[in-house]
Amino acid sequence: MLHLIIGFLLYFLPSIIGRDKRDAAGIFLLNLLLGWTVIGWIIALIWAVSAERAPMYYVHVPAASGARYCCQCGTIAYPNAHFCTACGRTV
Repeated sequence: MLHLIIGFLLYFLPSIIGRDKRDAAGIFLLNLLLGWTVIGWIIALIWAVSAERAPMYYVHVPAASGARYCCQCGTIAYPNAHFCTACGRTV
């Protein structure tokens, strides 16, 4: 019985590792449906341990406004400002 539990946990190891990821359902389905093939299990494991991409945000600032971005936190500083209002670093 212990061997069955250990085998079950080992089989679903990629799903357990990737449970907090954004693509957790895809990892689980790949692991469930193709995990019996060694290649499907390895792909699910690589997918589970790989780093997630950071979301990209685009902010449109008119060029004539003279606003600048803080290089520390990325917030928009007021025109002609010397310090960032969010983190206090010089702009």
